[in-house]
Amino acid sequence: MNRLGDATSPYLLQHANNPVDWWQWSSAAFDEAKRRDVPVLISVGYAACHWCHVMAHESFEDAGVARLMNDNFVSIKVDREERPDVDAVYMTATQAMTGQGGWPMTVFAAPDGTPFFCGTYFPKANFTRLLQSVTTAWAEQRDGVLRQGAAVVEAIGGAQALGGVSAPLTAELLDAAAAQLATDYDGENGGFGGAPKFPPQMNLLFLLRQYQRTGNPQALEIVRHTCEAMARGGIYDQLAGGFARYSVDARWIVPHFEKMLYDNGLLLRVYTHLWRLTGDPLARRIADETAQFIVRDLGTPEGGFASALDADTDGVEGLTYSWTPAQLVDALGQEDGAYAAGVFEVTAAGTFEKGASVLRLARDIDDANPPVVDRWSDVRDRLLTKRNERPQPARDDKVVASWNGLAITGLVEHYFATGGAESLDAAVRAATLLADLHVVDGRLRRVSRDGVVGDPAGVLDDYGAVAEAFCAVHQATLDGRWLDLAGTLLDAALAHFPTGSGGYYDTADDAERLVTRPADPTDNATPSGLSALAAALTSYTALRGEPRYREAAEAALGTVGPIVGQHPRFSGYAAATGEALLSGPYEIVIATQTDPTGDPLVSTAYELAPPGAVVLVGAPDAPGVPLLADRPLLDGAPTAYVCRGFVCDRPTTAVADLTAQLTRR
Repeated sequence: MNRLGDATSPYLLQHANNPVDWWQWSSAAFDEAKRRDVPVLISVGYAACHWCHVMAHESFEDAGVARLMNDNFVSIKVDREERPDVDAVYMTATQAMTGQGGWPMTVFAAPDGTPFFCGTYFPKANFTRLLQSVTTAWAEQRDGVLRQGAAVVEAIGGAQALGGVSAPLTAELLDAAAAQLATDYDGENGGFGGAPKFPPQMNLLFLLRQYQRTGNPQALEIVRHTCEAMARGGIYDQLAGGFARYSVDARWIVPHFEKMLYDNGLLLRVYTHLWRLTGDPLARRIADETAQFIVRDLGTPEGGFASALDADTDGVEGLTYSWTPAQLVDALGQEDGAYAAGVFEVTAAGTFEKGASVLRLARDIDDANPPVVDRWSDVRDRLLTKRNERPQPARDDKVVASWNGLAITGLVEHYFATGGAESLDAAVRAATLLADLHVVDGRLRRVSRDGVVGDPAGVLDDYGAVAEAFCAVHQATLDGRWLDLAGTLLDAALAHFPTGSGGYYDTADDAERLVTRPADPTDNATPSGLSALAAALTSYTALRGEPRYREAAEAALGTVGPIVGQHPRFSGYAAATGEALLSGPYEIVIATQTDPTGDPLVSTAYELAPPGAVVLVGAPDAPGVPLLADRPLLDGAPTAYVCRGFVCDRPTTAVADLTAQLTRR
């Protein structure tokens, strides 16, 4: 066993028995490289990564390759999900040197961490030659190698230079961003761009909020069509719920099978809000099943949510999930097997590998009559039971703070829209784990596993996503603890991450020094740190009533205004937060002394809440809840208080008045 045996990361533990003398990321590893006068080999990946597994089996488990690595390098294994700061720095270098990036990422660096050669996956023969070539170059051409490294660092430092043009997120800019998304839209298949096609969850959230503000029917149709196409495609698990990370084709047919917590947390929000706005039964079913998947399949014994389910099962991608017609008949019998093949589009030719198919939904079930739905549900349940007898993909059970924050917010919003108590209970349990374990002396730690918090410090997206989640839990529980904790995290972020020009670095001013200090304001698979922070600041300022947090959110969003205007596909969360600020955001309070269940004021508030609105329902002057202070009942009846942008409407007990206040544009 190498030095990975005591790691908290399941990805690192997968390599603990490699013959490679792996080190964890540490100053000691770089000190060892300096002592030996050898370069550093940095290998970055994550537990659910298919090609990471391939490279591990081909090269890192091979004694000959390991001997070359051990003799000539100090080799460091990094979990990108545990150390996104390290990943960001070297991914920028990889993209600068090769024009592309991805995982596994392979970086050769000087003993001070300066990268001089970068790549991604290398087959064993190529990797062996590369190890030999770098060893020779380090011994015979070191000056040139170091000059190249210095040039790379200078280039990536320039790529992450901060400051420059600022553009407030005005209505005109956000309308232009929505128009640009419509231009990029795949009108045939839904989504944006071609293969591989990723769920555009943050853009969909923005377009839903755009529709709420403007009534733009095109924005709503893009969301509706894309959500239906994904929900009926192979990217959605038709038996157990939950979305895979992306589709390898443009039509959502064959997924890359890993299921990530962050995707499902964000898509839960999208389908929940789509149902809330349209009443679409498909959207409601997918929202419910996604919430159930997160809680059932990703929940940890400690109350948090695991990071991912692996793409592979026993080294084979899709082994758990694909079916042939014969396998359907074997599981269900001849008649129901043929029925399932028709409903789930399983053919003899197959859509995946070796004549197998990934299940898709061929026809509308949600609007069908009860006997059709009952048969489909029965067949689906029996297939899932049979599938559960197969080998199952591994689970990366580390708890990532920011991803748990995204899931918590999604679950709370699902609870608000549907009344599902299970979603709220799970959200509160996860929030409690983050508060009790990940918040240490007022600062965040990024990961934990088995109830033990890891050493990596939280980065900006952790602070933003967790603070936003705490704001959501505060609204649902009326517990002042959550609002206080959100304020603690936001104050820490404002103190330790700013650039001085309105923007934010991804790492704190007292974090470990890397060769550059990362600061990427663009949204990718998850909201950028800046977008996540701006969203949390927007919710918090509405709940607390302190304008300085709104001012910080506006300044942060101003720094990405040009990106929103020119590249909206990479700024969806920022644009969605911009819509919230444009709308107020609304502060909706229903003051009541009675059980709010069934209260028409409460249901109207949840149904019609404008973009980014905060909603609180409870007794006047409840302790720890600033928005309930000085909000008495009128004539003893439940009373609605609506404010936006620190300006309030007249309190009302009438549903018609509340409806008018929430729907004016």
